[in-house]
Amino acid sequence: MNKKLFIALILLFAVAACKKNDDVHKPGPGEGPSKPTPTTPGTPGTPGNPNLPGTLYDYVGTRNNMPPYIQAFLASRSELDVTPAGNPITNAGATLGRVLFYDKVLSVNNTRSCGSCHHQDKAFTDGVAQSSGFDNGVTRRNSMPVVNMRFSGTKAMFWDMRAADLETQTLMPVLDHIEMGMPSLTALESKLGGISYYPALFKAAFGSEAVTSARIANALSQFIRSIVSFRSKYDEGIASNFSNFSAAEKNGLRLLQVNFCTECHSDFSTANAGKIPSFLPVDNTGINTGFGSNNGLETDYADKGIGEITHKPTDQGTFKIPSLRNVALTAPYMHDGRFATLEEVLNHYASGIKQNPNIGIQLMAAKPGVPLSVQDKSDIIAFLHTLTDQQLIKDPKYADPFK
Repeated sequence: MNKKLFIALILLFAVAACKKNDDVHKPGPGEGPSKPTPTTPGTPGTPGNPNLPGTLYDYVGTRNNMPPYIQAFLASRSELDVTPAGNPITNAGATLGRVLFYDKVLSVNNTRSCGSCHHQDKAFTDGVAQSSGFDNGVTRRNSMPVVNMRFSGTKAMFWDMRAADLETQTLMPVLDHIEMGMPSLTALESKLGGISYYPALFKAAFGSEAVTSARIANALSQFIRSIVSFRSKYDEGIASNFSNFSAAEKNGLRLLQVNFCTECHSDFSTANAGKIPSFLPVDNTGINTGFGSNNGLETDYADKGIGEITHKPTDQGTFKIPSLRNVALTAPYMHDGRFATLEEVLNHYASGIKQNPNIGIQLMAAKPGVPLSVQDKSDIIAFLHTLTDQQLIKDPKYADPFK
């Protein structure tokens, strides 16, 4: 090719490229970067179709796979299974619930799902004091774990127990103006009804393709109730009289019992030393029943907790009591995530308790606190790590199907 012709062609392409760049709007003074085009389900800005197994995972059998000791305990306390007769767990229903749980299209701008605040690897919490919502607003309270909700001892949900049951609770974050921001349940139904993968999932779960808010709530509840956690070192140790435990771990369990921690964080019948706690907080929900259940964080609580809902002075500063199972994975702690570590939690109970009219009976005489030495705290933390269920955080039937 002639050298002059070659140079002319290069100049021609350069001019065309400059012209193309000039056609693109560039932010002027005071302007931010141009906004991206809003995404809709099925476009590259959303996760795409869920990856589901050809044979459905077994969600119905999760109770049957629990250790014999916990099955025997639950058989003796049949009322603890809060699964409603009208919404039993089915494999198809829980599969739909799993997809809904992780699908960001349940938020108004396709940015948040239930799973955004409940991460499997953190035992279904999110590792921050308060969670970030669809528009980067911050929630008021710490994200609670959603494990063993089937055996929660009460149907009421949230830190302040304002939701009557799980079916009610599951839709509340979707409509919350900070969390997921959907304007109405009608808008939610319409949005999901237009997504390609939902008709078949709803038909498999409920017999028809109709997308209704009641079915959404039921499917989410089935999935959440299927999330059970009884495969920890602690559960394995019960079968061998804790031969797999160190001396520190055994002493940590004893200390939790003799200092009455298990009265709040387990059931009363197995709370005392020498017994095998279920670590299901089924007999002390957080509601003040006359003995007090305030945990001494403050003398005058800015967040009244259950008292904010009941308007009873006796419930001021009381909150739903979470399980200790997987507690090593669920930091930060308390309703507002004020304690970053288990060490900080134990330091509170040892020396940070504030007296309050509603303080728990177990803490009433604690002046200045529960007597715990440095070694005691270390042993308790060693034990608490035995409650971690390593299989739970890797179980594919609970994992995000969009990944």
